[in-house]
Amino acid sequence: MCMTDQHYDAFPYPARDPADEAKRLVTGSPSHPHEIDTVLYGGARDWSQPFKVLVAGGGTGDGLVMLAQVLADAKAPYEITYLDQSKAAREIAEARIAKRRLKGVRFETGSLVDAADYGSFDYIDCCGVLHHLKDPVAGLKALERALNPGAGLGFMVYAPSGRSGVYPLQEAFNGLYGALPPEEKLEAAKKVMATLPEWHPFRRNALLSDQLRDPSGFYDLLLYAQDRAYRVDEWLAALGEAGLELTRWDAPALYDLGMITEVPEGMDPVVAIALCEKLRGTLGKYTGYAQRKGEVSAQVTVPSMGLVPHLDAPRHVLAKAVAAGKPLKMTTQGVTFRLKLPEEAAAIIGRIDGKTRLSEIVKASGLEPIGFQALWLKLHKALTATGSLRYSSLGRS
Repeated sequence: MCMTDQHYDAFPYPARDPADEAKRLVTGSPSHPHEIDTVLYGGARDWSQPFKVLVAGGGTGDGLVMLAQVLADAKAPYEITYLDQSKAAREIAEARIAKRRLKGVRFETGSLVDAADYGSFDYIDCCGVLHHLKDPVAGLKALERALNPGAGLGFMVYAPSGRSGVYPLQEAFNGLYGALPPEEKLEAAKKVMATLPEWHPFRRNALLSDQLRDPSGFYDLLLYAQDRAYRVDEWLAALGEAGLELTRWDAPALYDLGMITEVPEGMDPVVAIALCEKLRGTLGKYTGYAQRKGEVSAQVTVPSMGLVPHLDAPRHVLAKAVAAGKPLKMTTQGVTFRLKLPEEAAAIIGRIDGKTRLSEIVKASGLEPIGFQALWLKLHKALTATGSLRYSSLGRS
């Protein structure tokens, strides 16, 4: 059940320096509160109510720090429990939280398979952990037991297509150097890496080169003794076995076969997603949200005028491009989407500041409500498909 390779004490991952907290906040998906609100609450969560979170396998703290800082900035009440087996990683996460002087975080050293022992939660973040367990489904079941009714799980697990070349190297390195201490194992593997031929599949995979820049990234990518990747149909089946089902992917367009080719009538949706994955060929991970079967939140298809929209990109840059008739270029996991939006949408995009409700934007735009809604639906469909548009009143005074 527990991870057999305790290399995270030797090489905490990802490499983070608490001193850098003064310079930047690492953000991403899943687990940004605006995205959580959008996917699990239809953008309408009451953030005056306490939000109880478990960060299961928190590593050096990226997800933890993002959650705590965004919620603290918005003055939203929260309780976050950090859980990880690595004491070295925990120390870095603690130092990062201390550097930001954030409160409301409890640190625990332990395994996510014991998640329910630490309480029940409104949300669980679990990124980059389940695929390292001996029994990932047992880990999912443990997390399911720790969810409150209607609560959600944010996940990230490895996918095979975008990790071409990784698993043959893992098998070779662990076969050769698996008995060595982590530091010696790393040095031996680095020497062999320098001899890989130009046409080795890993050499040709430009999507993973960033992870070799530091020892912790190299080790996590190529030397982990317990690591598996899921096909998309396998991952959906694993969720189902644990009593969970997918709520939404972080960027649904990545899994939409209809954006590549015409989908045969009557094709099973899971088959369609699996074929889309094969045609994309670059997905190295799956990121999204899941809930208990029967509790999955309905996704926003026609946004209420009371919602507060947020953009995951500078609004003025997007508005300028749209006004000039240029397509918006969104790239994720090696896939680039070019979104052509009506030029008149520029004025609306420029007013999306994360504080203004749609009802207030429509008044400021000077458009008739019906015309505004038709235009907004085009924006909503295009930008939520790429994970670029979110809804939340968090931080609205």
